[in-house]
Amino acid sequence: QVQLVESGGGLVQAGGSLRLSCAASGRTFSTFAMGWFRQAPGKEREFVAAIRWSDSSAFLQDSVKGRFTISRDNAGKTVYLQMNSLKPEDTAIYYCASDFRTVVLSSTWHPYYWGQGTQVTVSS
Repeated sequence: QVQLVESGGGLVQAGGSLRLSCAASGRTFSTFAMGWFRQAPGKEREFVAAIRWSDSSAFLQDSVKGRFTISRDNAGKTVYLQMNSLKPEDTAIYYCASDFRTVVLSSTWHPYYWGQGTQVTVSS
């Protein structure tokens, strides 16, 4: 019912910035939250950030607080992840996610919908 397409990934030097976008389509009217996970080679997928639709409250993993910002457009069809002060350890495939269920937006979140991912590579 919901399709998610990520864009904006690429190669950037340490200390640089990137902005990821995730466009949602389909039956998005019931969205509770959208967010981002990432997975580095040989590592498990981890929660990065989420935004609650009702009030646009943001929830961030501790390692990215102060560097990353999650936001949405006024139409509610696109979510963004602004990534500043990037570090080599941020290198990963970043996946967009969404959920229609009322869930706790933290590392315990298991999203209902997933995008295909976009590669972010940070060079040292």
